[in-house]
Amino acid sequence: MTDQIPQQPYSTIPTEPKDSTLALLSMIFGIAAYVILPFIGSIVAVVLGHMGKSEIKKSAGMLKGNGMATAGLILGYVQLGVFVLSVCVITILALSAGSVSDVFNNINSSIY
Repeated sequence: MTDQIPQQPYSTIPTEPKDSTLALLSMIFGIAAYVILPFIGSIVAVVLGHMGKSEIKKSAGMLKGNGMATAGLILGYVQLGVFVLSVCVITILALSAGSVSDVFNNINSSIY
């Protein structure tokens, strides 16, 4: 008789994928770009969003959070667009300030 230890069947315990920290931070900074950190928050949201999407893709199903990364990217890019548009408008108004004041002076002088 041989003394053998009975082998137990090998079973894998399915683990639920965790949220990507980078994707979560991207969404948080995307929201913060509208509340606290207008320019810096949007840049951080875009960078972390791309890093989070890459991390999720490379994890082979062990990480989730693609939607959060996408939300962070959208919020960041929209805020960057608003910032660039605002700078353009302010620059145009600053360059044409002399002609705008002339228009208002002409209107004011014609009223009185």
